[in-house]
Amino acid sequence: MENSIAATARSCRNKFWFVFFSVMFLFWYLLIYGLDWFSFPGTSFLFKQSSIPFALDPNVTNPKDSELMKAIITKQDDDSVMQDSCSGRYIYVYDLPSRFNDDLIKECKLLNNWVDMCDYLVNMGFGHDLGNPHRIFQEKGWFSTNQFSLEPIFHVRIKRYECLTNDPAVAAAIFVPYYAGLDVGRYLWDGFNTSVRDSGARALAKWLRGRPEWNAMGGKDHFMVAGRITWDFRRLDDDDSSWGNKLMLLPEFQNMSVLTIESSPWSKNDFAIPYPSYFHPSTDDQVFRWQNRMRRLRRRTLFSFAGAPRPNMEESIRGQIIRQCLRSTKGRCKLLECRPETKKCDNPYHLMKMFQNSVFCLEPPGDSFTRRSTFDSILAGCIPVFFTPASAYVQYIWHLPRNHTGYSVLIPENDVRENKVSIERILSGIPKSRVAEMREEVIRLIPRVVYADPGGRLERFKDAFDLTVEGVIERVGKLRKEMKEMKKESGFDFEEENSWKYYTFGTLEKHEWDHFFRRSLK
Repeated sequence: MENSIAATARSCRNKFWFVFFSVMFLFWYLLIYGLDWFSFPGTSFLFKQSSIPFALDPNVTNPKDSELMKAIITKQDDDSVMQDSCSGRYIYVYDLPSRFNDDLIKECKLLNNWVDMCDYLVNMGFGHDLGNPHRIFQEKGWFSTNQFSLEPIFHVRIKRYECLTNDPAVAAAIFVPYYAGLDVGRYLWDGFNTSVRDSGARALAKWLRGRPEWNAMGGKDHFMVAGRITWDFRRLDDDDSSWGNKLMLLPEFQNMSVLTIESSPWSKNDFAIPYPSYFHPSTDDQVFRWQNRMRRLRRRTLFSFAGAPRPNMEESIRGQIIRQCLRSTKGRCKLLECRPETKKCDNPYHLMKMFQNSVFCLEPPGDSFTRRSTFDSILAGCIPVFFTPASAYVQYIWHLPRNHTGYSVLIPENDVRENKVSIERILSGIPKSRVAEMREEVIRLIPRVVYADPGGRLERFKDAFDLTVEGVIERVGKLRKEMKEMKKESGFDFEEENSWKYYTFGTLEKHEWDHFFRRSLK
């Protein structure tokens, strides 16, 4: 009887343990293989493909306690955020032969017969630190930047762009770091023939044609910076007496987006971006402090003009502007004459001091439609006065507001040329409250027209570089979409004569500015 009871007990215990281990096996099996661990928040980063080799490394005995593992997990997490933020923003940068960029910097003594460009190309193209003479600037962030230094400035900045890629297949756009302006600038004077002036552009075009990245979209996803006005790259014939080279007219560059400091209102493929000025902030605080300082200034001069007459240019209104300034009510207009013997206009101290003391700054066309002075005046919180919409409104479409009346004044140049208007009377007639609103808008524009120091970082502002990259990526995206959908009619199929109108207003209808853009005024 006792043996029977013992046998029964042993049998029950065996069944218990059998059931127990079966249940435990089933539990762990489901736990390991049945659950989708990736669906649990906060755990998916542990199972990234990039982390698996490290997790299986026999040399790491306790990954959770390892500082190295902690650092890698942190970096992986940052990488995932970066990948998300870079979606649709990646840029691929060509590694061009040095003859197209770095060698030009090394040969800086040969870039200009009248100016030693070597002094301007130090500090990543910013030039020498200005310091703060007579408290006109700030202690940091101000440099003696040349107006033709944009190419190296942009190149250095894009090298530190947060969304670079080595894979052109995922790039939203492809950057060509050719210093086109520095290249052609060497040959614009002293009688160099057209073959010499065209040599760099033609060599680059040949180099690009041999690249698979180019062939993918025929260069439509490519962009470059040409740091001079567009007319230096638009020679229409092969006469040695004609100005500039033919870069903009070569088929390869007509497919690209070319960024210049002044674009052609009648061209589809070049876009203006701000001239480099003297302020290159490295922190938000530098921007805030400068803006607040410009707000507090007491401006004693109604309007000012920095420049020289153009007696050999029949269409120029500079002579009339200078005469109106000299005849204005005492103290109402300040004139800074740009004479070669004084070189005052080349000294940022004299220029910025005058602009900081002025309510309005006159910005008439000079040798071309645009002026660097426009951006100097904005830095000084001085309201720019234009005489043609070609000087800014149809140029810097990614950087300046479409509502031009909010930050500037437009006085038609024909009215000045024909002595129909008094500049002093027009400007003095603007209500003080309106002037205050316009000045505030100008001061808000400051970060949008400066190229920040790549050694720092602006967190709360987008600078001229940021806005340029956004503009290029948006344009390339539209072109890529049209190619993908194989549209028979492109949104860019319009007469080039109307490029200014389409890019500024998105329409080809008649406009009140049409008379400003007749080819006779080119």
